[in-house]
Amino acid sequence: MWVPLIGFLIGIFFGLFSGLSVPEDYANYLSIAVLAALDTLFGGIRAHMQQVFDNAVFVSGFFFNMLLAAGLAFLGVHIGVDLYLAAVFVFGVRLFQNIAVIRRLLLAKWAANRAQTNGKKST
Repeated sequence: MWVPLIGFLIGIFFGLFSGLSVPEDYANYLSIAVLAALDTLFGGIRAHMQQVFDNAVFVSGFFFNMLLAAGLAFLGVHIGVDLYLAAVFVFGVRLFQNIAVIRRLLLAKWAANRAQTNGKKST
């Protein structure tokens, strides 16, 4: 579970401090790629916390989502419609849903630990 997070942080570090820039023509594709990566990362964290993580689902989901979103963006460019916005919307919704579930799981774990600690103190 930590490998994707570490890779994500290393990627951000190199992206910020390398001085490389992306041509404007690829900005839509890059935005979709970043959202697909974030969606996969937070989906993997959520699955790990719910103890249903499967590496094959994680990796295949990342590549499938990336290819589908890039295909939509490519098709949209050729027909003159911003279809990449559909992928941005879907990934954005899924990202917020995953973060909300992770937050609830962390709060439940914190409350259980707090109740257990309070139970030990009173006995």
